[in-house]
Amino acid sequence: MIQNLDKAIDQKALHDTFSTFGNIISCKIAMDSTGQSKGYGFVQYDSEEAAQKAIEKLNGMLLNDKQVYVGPFLRKQERDMAVDKSKFTNIYVKNLSESTTDEDLNKIFSEYGTVTSAIVMKDADGNSKCFGFVNFESADDAAKAVDALNGQKFDNKEWYVGKAQKKQEREQELKQRFEQSMKEAVDKSQGLNLYIKNLDDTIDDEKLKEMFSSFGTITSCKVCGTENIFHLEITPRNRDILNFSRH
Repeated sequence: MIQNLDKAIDQKALHDTFSTFGNIISCKIAMDSTGQSKGYGFVQYDSEEAAQKAIEKLNGMLLNDKQVYVGPFLRKQERDMAVDKSKFTNIYVKNLSESTTDEDLNKIFSEYGTVTSAIVMKDADGNSKCFGFVNFESADDAAKAVDALNGQKFDNKEWYVGKAQKKQEREQELKQRFEQSMKEAVDKSQGLNLYIKNLDDTIDDEKLKEMFSSFGTITSCKVCGTENIFHLEITPRNRDILNFSRH
């Protein structure tokens, strides 16, 4: 996204300026109902690398004597979440001792600003669930409290103190963790299966297993019918040894 553009700059001029850094898929300047530039625009590259180069080189540059802002485009939901992450007043506290009360939380957190509420969550029998919430009047004070108290020990219990997340944020974080774990699982599995073609008719499962077993533990191997294709699975720990030995 490019902001603070001079209204005399058209799409051709914008395209010419940004095409230096890579192949442009689309280039657009936002216009009002009269066809006049709104002073901002969008450029989309075919690679993230090209976009990053453009941001590094052009952000803060003078175009027609106006200093432009060049940065990644964020959708409304992403912008809202970024604002939410930077400003908050409600704090989540966990790993409390069973004896910690609302008054204890209020007293400890009040050292960092005006507390509007402090509560330890309890079960149906009135026993502490060992976590609670503290709400500040000021977002700055809430941030100070998190920085100061997270990881501190009270009654021999190390507290976790952080922003109290909304349901949408928790779901988004869980989704990101799941996607990351799936990516790691795929990365680990890549290269475990080997396929070997054009085998001699005399080579069977046992001969190939003997040949490849020096590179690691083989979990399965099979010569597939008349096509003479050998399928082998080797454990992740030994994959790099096998890859290295093939060069």
